[in-house]
Amino acid sequence: QVQLVESGGGLVQAGGSLRLSCAASGGTFSTYVMGWFRQAPGKEREFVAGIKWSSGSTYYADSVKGRFTISRDNAKNTVYLQMNSLKPEDTAVYYCAARKARLITLTARSYDYWGQGTQVTVSS
Repeated sequence: QVQLVESGGGLVQAGGSLRLSCAASGGTFSTYVMGWFRQAPGKEREFVAGIKWSSGSTYYADSVKGRFTISRDNAKNTVYLQMNSLKPEDTAVYYCAARKARLITLTARSYDYWGQGTQVTVSS
């Protein structure tokens, strides 16, 4: 049973940084795509960044490109989201997700496993 556990959220001022972690267990993640999504109050869950575990290739939403970096640590089975130059509009619950596939996709329903989410709040 795949389990994803996020950590690292919190309150930060605009312009600051946070690093989110997603500890994965219960699967052979070299065959997985991992994604970070976020959901603000009253809004749909949206794609933030994705990474192919095997190759390390990445894809980003335009809204975070150049500010956020997704990476993975094979030895720790952990995926990270480094968030820099944070803006108030980045405020949301951030979710880690996984799908056993070759392609990074942007739609939440294409991911099979989800973490519980971690709150990120950026004050102005």
